[in-house]
Amino acid sequence: MNIHELYQIYLRHSSIQTDTRKLKKGDFFFALKGPNFNANAFAKQALEGGAAYAVIDDPSYYIDERTIVVADVLQALQQLANHHRKQFQIPIVAITGSNGKTTTKELIHAVLSSQYKTYTTEGNLNNHIGVPLTLLKIKSDAEMAIVEMGANHQKEIESYCVIAEPTHGLITNCGKAHLEGFGGVEGIRKGKGELFDWLRAHNGTAFLMTDYDYLKKMSAGISNIITYGTTDAETIGHIALSDPFLAVTFTKPQLETVHTALVGDYNLPNVLAAAAVALYFKVPFQKIKAAIESYQPSNSRSQLVQKGSIRVIVDAYNANPSSMKAAIENFGRAAGNGKMLVLGAMAELGEESIDEHKAIVDEIKKHSWKDVLLVGGDFAKIKHPFRQLASAEDAGKWLQQQNLNGAYLLVKGSRSMGMEGVLPYINES
Repeated sequence: MNIHELYQIYLRHSSIQTDTRKLKKGDFFFALKGPNFNANAFAKQALEGGAAYAVIDDPSYYIDERTIVVADVLQALQQLANHHRKQFQIPIVAITGSNGKTTTKELIHAVLSSQYKTYTTEGNLNNHIGVPLTLLKIKSDAEMAIVEMGANHQKEIESYCVIAEPTHGLITNCGKAHLEGFGGVEGIRKGKGELFDWLRAHNGTAFLMTDYDYLKKMSAGISNIITYGTTDAETIGHIALSDPFLAVTFTKPQLETVHTALVGDYNLPNVLAAAAVALYFKVPFQKIKAAIESYQPSNSRSQLVQKGSIRVIVDAYNANPSSMKAAIENFGRAAGNGKMLVLGAMAELGEESIDEHKAIVDEIKKHSWKDVLLVGGDFAKIKHPFRQLASAEDAGKWLQQQNLNGAYLLVKGSRSMGMEGVLPYINES
């Protein structure tokens, strides 16, 4: 079956599903394979569960005419997504970066949605499966689309650009994330820079944070650049407050202070990016202000959780050396007594992992804390004067036994550590 025939089926059954547990009647099921699963084996279950069609790549699982056999299911899904994308003449804004890309994506969606019908990546479905699924959820009424692109090795962003064909793009930053896969900081810049490479080659538009000199170098040769930052940019803003919630005063294009529900001054570039994108697309500033101020962070990203007299900053969706250092510095500057760190180890750092964990310990030592809990991973392999615990559950149980009245906690760690798991153990007081 060629892509045009597959697309005609998609037009009749546009709800794509890859998980039989989430299947709804009439869904179009794609039987993806992975290292530990082969969804071809679930094609029959999917059809019996109400799927209109099932796409497989192992003919031995063929059931009837509702079974579509292709050479490779993932490739078919990606080709279908690209074919669907080609039906639209709308701005497609791609976002990548080491830190802040999901928050930036959510903020940009909030501001653009105030003016346009905008589709965006759900959650952080930003990989080789998530990118095509995002595109395939775009409906005919779309005026804008935002596609988040995550990556842990080179050529990954390039492959997503081929599928999504973005017209506009933004790299939040290039920090120390996925060092193991990218092969160091220069590898990270090269990998994330694949988005700028696409825009350069296709006369696209880049949104550029001028505070980062390396992004200026990476964007060289792109004919259309829209700038934002704290100086020398088309959209300029500065931190007005950041304890605990960030407020940003814009001095260009107009004087206005925006009060956010985000914790941490490291969210400044995310807010500036959202404003810059919205202004470029001619969203009135008052709509931008209202959208940013009404945005509520979720999924353990820059959230402030209040439990009686206990305050907890939950920034536990992920962590790398850059974001961890920024979070500790920000929390160290915050007013208040009884500040405690509950930090999970960082993943995917390869040979540099021990040194990067040592650097985080050195950063912790620069500030005064009521207590510090370091959890799991390579924190356990280095010498430090702080409490070492094996898991988030163990950290939670230790916290449960303490008098935390009036305490102020920062909880952060890599996704694999599940540091939000300490929250149920923190008793209100």
